[in-house]
Amino acid sequence: VLPSSSEGFGIAEKIVLLTFISAVILMAILGNLLVMVAVCRDRQLRKIKTNYFIVSLAFADLLVSVLVMPFGAIELVQDNWIYGEMFCLVRTSLDVLLTTASILHLCCISLDRYYAICCQPLVYRNKMTPLRIAVMLGGCWVIPTFISFLPIMQGWNSIGIIDLIQQRQFNKASNSTYCIFMVNKPYAITCSVVAFYIPFLLMVLAYYRIYVTAREHARQIRVLQRAGAPAEGRQHHPDQHSTHRMKTETKAAKTLCIIMGCFCLCWAPFFITNIVDPFINYTVPGKLWTAFLWLGYINSGLNPFLYAFLNKSFRRAFLIILCCGDERYRRPSILGQTVPCSTTTINGSTHVLR
Repeated sequence: VLPSSSEGFGIAEKIVLLTFISAVILMAILGNLLVMVAVCRDRQLRKIKTNYFIVSLAFADLLVSVLVMPFGAIELVQDNWIYGEMFCLVRTSLDVLLTTASILHLCCISLDRYYAICCQPLVYRNKMTPLRIAVMLGGCWVIPTFISFLPIMQGWNSIGIIDLIQQRQFNKASNSTYCIFMVNKPYAITCSVVAFYIPFLLMVLAYYRIYVTAREHARQIRVLQRAGAPAEGRQHHPDQHSTHRMKTETKAAKTLCIIMGCFCLCWAPFFITNIVDPFINYTVPGKLWTAFLWLGYINSGLNPFLYAFLNKSFRRAFLIILCCGDERYRRPSILGQTVPCSTTTINGSTHVLR
C-alpha cells in the first residue's frame, strides 16, 4: 500500500517474509476471534463496560487481518499489484479506516478507565451510561471515514503529487504495477493528527491521572493494612470494600496501560515517518515504509495475547474455550462456598469477597 522498493526481494527473503507474515495474520485472526468469543460466552466479562470497547477493538483488528493484511502480503511477495486501481483505493481506505478505529478504541478505553479509577462509582455510572458508550463506539467507526474513504476516494491526498504517484505506480524495468498510497502535506498532517497524535495525547493525560490516583490508592492500602482494617472477621467493613475496589481497578489500569503502550510503540514509527516524508521530498526508502507498516499490523495480533497474560478474567475465559469447557477453569460457585463471603459491586461488576 506504500511505495515499494525498486530492489525487490530474493527467493530466500520471500520465503522468510511469507512465513513471518502468515504467522502474523493467523495470530491476529485466531487471537481476536478468541477475544470476541470469550466476551460473548462469559457473563462476568459482559458485565464490565470496558469490554464492549475491547470487543469492538478486536473486531477492527480482525478486519485488518482479513481485509487488509493478505492483499498487502501478496503485493509484497509478488512485487506486483494485480487487483486494479479501484480496489487499490478501497483497500487503502480500509487500511486507514480500521487502523484509525483501533487507536480511537484505545482512547475510549483510557477515558473509561479514567472515570472508573479517578472518580467515585456513582460518577462513573453517570458518565458511562449505555447511551454514551454507544455514542463513543459509533464515533470510533464514523470519525475514521472522514480521513479514509472520503478524501482517498476523492483524491484529496494526491493533490499536487499526482505526477510523482503515477511515476511510482509502474516499474518499467520489471513491468510491475504497485498500489501506491502517497499523501501531500495537508493530508499527512490532518490524517496523522486525527488518527494518532490527538488520541495519543488524550491517552497520555488519562493514564497519567490514573497513575497518580493508583499511587494514592497504594498509599491508602498500606495505611489500611497497617491500621488492621482488612483483618479477618471484618469482611463487611467498608474499608475492605474500598481496598478491594482500589486493587481491582488499579490492576485493570496497568493491564490497559501496557496494551496502549504496545500500540503506540508499534504505530509511532509509521505516523512519525508519515508526517515527515512529504517534507523531505518523499525520500524515505520503500523497505523502511514496509517495515514500519507491518510493525503496526503486528499490533492487531498482539492485543489478545496481552489480555491472556495480563488479565485473569480473560485468561480463565480463554482456557475454558480452548479446553472445551473444562470445569477446572470455571469460577467457583458462590452457593457452593463454605467460607464466609460477601459481595460488592464495582462499576457494574459483582465481586465476591472472602
